[in-house]
Amino acid sequence: MLSTLATLGIEVPAAGPPGFNITSIGVIGTGCPPGSTYYVLNPEKTTFFAEAGPGVSISKNRKQCQLTLGVNVPPGFTFGIANVDYRGYYQLDSKVTASQSSLYYFQGQLVQATSRSDLVGPVDGDYYTYRDSFDLVSTVQSPCGQATVLNINSDVRVSNSQNNKGQGYLATDSINTGLTTTFNFQWQTCKK
Repeated sequence: MLSTLATLGIEVPAAGPPGFNITSIGVIGTGCPPGSTYYVLNPEKTTFFAEAGPGVSISKNRKQCQLTLGVNVPPGFTFGIANVDYRGYYQLDSKVTASQSSLYYFQGQLVQATSRSDLVGPVDGDYYTYRDSFDLVSTVQSPCGQATVLNINSDVRVSNSQNNKGQGYLATDSINTGLTTTFNFQWQTCKK
């Protein structure tokens, strides 16, 4: 059985401009309830999972966890997410489906970026790796040279609606059974 304890950390590239720093980290959601999370800088780790099957409560079919990062952005710079790597483990009976999705946005900004990965059974247990990649020109960018909050809302789901006797689960989890999610940022100078 997977632990509900989550370990969160952020990988910030060494090439970031002087003056950038993370001022706060917060988590909230059904996948990371209060008291189940602690933070470690580099690498980020979060263990949360969804499951479906006979006798499994519908409340366990979907779990989400929102990570909030308070950041100081140096004057003259803006940043966005270049890519995010998710690793996990899943097992799905025939016609049981699972998905992992994410929503990225800066607090107070209208532009959002989303991604989604889908899996379909039968799979007798396997590891997965997904990479969400974003082009800085077309993705969510921080306000220029301002303190802001970056929100990353991750969601995992499992459904046995096409096989109500089938079971399955999906855990954002690395090969060594610890969830690994790595965020890489990309920087650019602000346009005048």
